[in-house]
Amino acid sequence: MARKFNEAQIKDLLLQALETERGGIRLYETALQCTKNPDLQSEFEEYLEQTRRHETVLTALFAQLGLDTETDSPGRQVVAHIGRSLVEAIELARDTDGRDAAEIVACECVVLAETKDHANWELIGRIAAADSGSRAKFLQAAYDEVEEDEDHHLYHTKGFCRELWLQSLGLPAVLPPPEEVKHVETAIGAARAEKARKDLM
Repeated sequence: MARKFNEAQIKDLLLQALETERGGIRLYETALQCTKNPDLQSEFEEYLEQTRRHETVLTALFAQLGLDTETDSPGRQVVAHIGRSLVEAIELARDTDGRDAAEIVACECVVLAETKDHANWELIGRIAAADSGSRAKFLQAAYDEVEEDEDHHLYHTKGFCRELWLQSLGLPAVLPPPEEVKHVETAIGAARAEKARKDLM
């Protein structure tokens, strides 16, 4: 028997995913205005270009599925609101606390955004694995093109955020973080890298 999907919820997930990528572009553009650490700046420049490519991948997926990229939904409105709020948070830190504090805030905002982004793509991958036919093929192709980048964005930025905080507290910090040095791409790898950070100090 064919699996019965909640088609409205799948459509909303895709709309939220597209809005997340569009908001991510604005977020990285703003975060780069506050970045001092050269390794983090290089990472964010790379992530910005990848996020632009992810938006292109999703736009192509919408065309393949016959969906309108400009369709609105309550879920999409929430994602857009959160994205604007994260950008405003970075701008507030930049204008009131200076660049040192703003760099940490920018890192934290990227972690928040990338947590949602990572979840979106994980769910898209699960739909692809459970679905069949041309939609499954299109979803899987998009997932395969983006998923590794999303792991990298989330786990490496979390590492940078932790180490920048430690540095700001006057505690020993490892920059670039172990997640970056060890090229972490999984949650297990990130946990192992954090445990091994003493060896890199």
